[in-house]
Amino acid sequence: MEPLRPASTPCPPAPCGTSARTDIGTCRSVRITCISETGWRDNGVLLADIEAGGGVHSNQWEMAWHADNGAGSSSLIEIELTDGRCFRILLDAGWNPDYMSERLAATGVDRMLEDGGIDLLMISHEHLDHLWGLEAVLRLRPDIPIALPATLSAEGEAFLRGADHRRAGARNRIAHTGPLLRHAPGAVHHLADGVAAVTFDLPIMLGIRGEQSLYVNLAQHGIVCITGCCHQTLPRFADFARDHLAGGERLHGLYGGLHIAPFGPLSEEARATVRQLGDYGFRKVACNHCTGAQAVGLMLELGYPVVRGSGRCGSQSDLFIGNGDQVVFGG
Repeated sequence: MEPLRPASTPCPPAPCGTSARTDIGTCRSVRITCISETGWRDNGVLLADIEAGGGVHSNQWEMAWHADNGAGSSSLIEIELTDGRCFRILLDAGWNPDYMSERLAATGVDRMLEDGGIDLLMISHEHLDHLWGLEAVLRLRPDIPIALPATLSAEGEAFLRGADHRRAGARNRIAHTGPLLRHAPGAVHHLADGVAAVTFDLPIMLGIRGEQSLYVNLAQHGIVCITGCCHQTLPRFADFARDHLAGGERLHGLYGGLHIAPFGPLSEEARATVRQLGDYGFRKVACNHCTGAQAVGLMLELGYPVVRGSGRCGSQSDLFIGNGDQVVFGG
């Protein structure tokens, strides 16, 4: 399948006063390789760093972090279009550049980057475990097109150009030289036939604002919802597809971090979110990263169609898709 160059354009909105939904087109299938779902190595160390830095409402760029606790969240999204071409998205760049270089090599994504086989780097949001490994990507391809939320902070913008935030231990020594696609909140940004990104505007812990996620519309199956951390909440993420996208009444697949219980025990609110997931009728659920092992365990107890992983390569658990694992929707 030949690669396809990205061209992000906002889809025209539905006319006011109508119930029309945006048509993003259709594609055949999507294959996702989890490069790394291990955002950080130890919850206790991460939480201690947050507390020492002033708490969850402090600015992540001004806090001191244990660099050896950093790993990263990143996935390769390969979408087969109806004409046989392939559109490849690298979702997020992880945290520790050296760790991410190892994971990119282990999954063969390093060669794809060097050969120009990846069309777009999509940054879901600005959190350290999704952005700060950027140098590992730019070492291989400094001019890769990058799509990011238009809500990116001034510190984040400087990081793309090459910056050293010494206190935080965040360093990017390679300036990005390619196109930047800034996705404004609320609009449906068309990336390829059947593929669109949407930025959700909301405040997130550690002084970050906004998260963007992907929707892929499979002609024979329905919508696949792909997220980095889903800070916008699962209901808001799934309801957007139902309410605003043509074909959104068929929610086929779900992939990524769902931010239900990232640091351990399930609260009653978290349990309610897991139960609410069952209302959407997803046929395949491949969650990981900040979802939390206990949340996935409850999904399995409730009989949800969870795709389990191998538990290898430093993954947190075999309950969910982990480092080096793949999942296919459609095809």
